[in-house]
Amino acid sequence: MKFSILTSMALLMASPALARDEIRIVGSSTVFPFSTAVAEQFGRNPDYPTPIVESTGSGGGLKLFCAGIGENTPDIANASRRIKAKEFAQCRENGVDEIVEIIIGYDGIVIANALRGPRFSLTIEQLTLALAANGPLPEMWSDIDPSLPAITIEVLGPPPSSGTRDAFEELVLHEGCETTGLVACEGISMREDGIYVDAGENDNLIVSKLETNPNALGIFGFSFLDQNFDVIKGASVNGVEPTFDAIADGDYTISRSLYVYVKAAHIGLIPGLEGFVAELVSDAASGEDGYLADKGLIPPDQDLFLQNAATASNLTPMTDDELH
Repeated sequence: MKFSILTSMALLMASPALARDEIRIVGSSTVFPFSTAVAEQFGRNPDYPTPIVESTGSGGGLKLFCAGIGENTPDIANASRRIKAKEFAQCRENGVDEIVEIIIGYDGIVIANALRGPRFSLTIEQLTLALAANGPLPEMWSDIDPSLPAITIEVLGPPPSSGTRDAFEELVLHEGCETTGLVACEGISMREDGIYVDAGENDNLIVSKLETNPNALGIFGFSFLDQNFDVIKGASVNGVEPTFDAIADGDYTISRSLYVYVKAAHIGLIPGLEGFVAELVSDAASGEDGYLADKGLIPPDQDLFLQNAATASNLTPMTDDELH
């Protein structure tokens, strides 16, 4: 296990009451249901209490994670996009200089609405025209294309602190601006005129709002569609439906990796942290037939699965070269 003995000793000396028994996890609302499922499974072990998992958004979680080391800081940060260079630098400045990175699987970002609402078949370009702040700013879907519903554009989605928001902007807006010819790519961002509604980090709340407003669309991770097929339906994007197989095969275009970051200096100090990581990457959890697939996680391929197992066994921190 490659983490600093001096760092651990400093922690023990500075925090003689480092007696927090439960693992603390913060971060992405998309990864939240997967970490929660692992926490519940891990909590069945009578030797350890069930870890505490908080949905704070990827950016908010990494800010808490990078605040320092010790019992008052989280042990794990979930993220629905990779840690940014500036976040990595902030971690380093605060003494969090040994971070283990694990890609637990994959996810699709879906655009969904209520079952009783109109069916949408969208393209990356249409989504960009609808949601980019530096574009034509249409008010109705039919203003973009007459084949789309003649209803006001209203899209509920995550806030700027969300990894899902970051990934959507990268995979949709930055991609679509290159091909529409109507949206400037420089400084592209989401609309702030009420068409796009910041609905917070609670994706379940977005789902409930869609039920009451059938003309609105919501943006969230595939698992929330997978768990709510009885009340919402996904829009096709570029002619591909957001299904488990389409995301796993790479056919669905709005897809990304999901990350878990572990504070190596807390290994051996917070009881059970090593065991939790082992459970997270186990075949029973994140394998092809694991219980996380039942929650909507697209499992890692065989190469990544083996890589995760190796990472969990030695908990080697990531380097600057790996980040870039």
